[in-house]
Amino acid sequence: MLRKACIQDVKDIQKLLTFFANRGDMLSRSLSELYEAVRDFYVCEEEGKLLGTAALHIVWEDLAEVRSVAVAEDAGRKGIGTQVVQACIDEARVLGLRRVFCLTYKPNFFGKFGFRIVDKSELPHKVWGDCMKCVKFPDCDEIAMILDLE
Repeated sequence: MLRKACIQDVKDIQKLLTFFANRGDMLSRSLSELYEAVRDFYVCEEEGKLLGTAALHIVWEDLAEVRSVAVAEDAGRKGIGTQVVQACIDEARVLGLRRVFCLTYKPNFFGKFGFRIVDKSELPHKVWGDCMKCVKFPDCDEIAMILDLE
């Protein structure tokens, strides 16, 4: 079942994100960050178990980021990542956003939605706030991608 996240999901979201952050696949998120951003998140669950998550984080009047995309390893290849990312894109359209970006190690996955690779310098400086906390900063090896919604 795909739905918006609620407060009770936050600790499970953090566990899932931490698993991938510990592997260097994404940024870790503190509980306080997740509670503040819970309204950004979608979750996919089955029988009370969190299988996947993604968040739509609004950056500016015309720009948002799809972030914190994670699917439990034992739930891979079931379309869960596609569902949560598509929910974020659909919400961005409803909100009237013009562009959505992501920073990823999986460009082929995001390419299926129409995201295209761009140079990181094309993204506004405002998007780099979280990057300052990353152990890889300033030598980020993630790929920047943009989806034009118009």
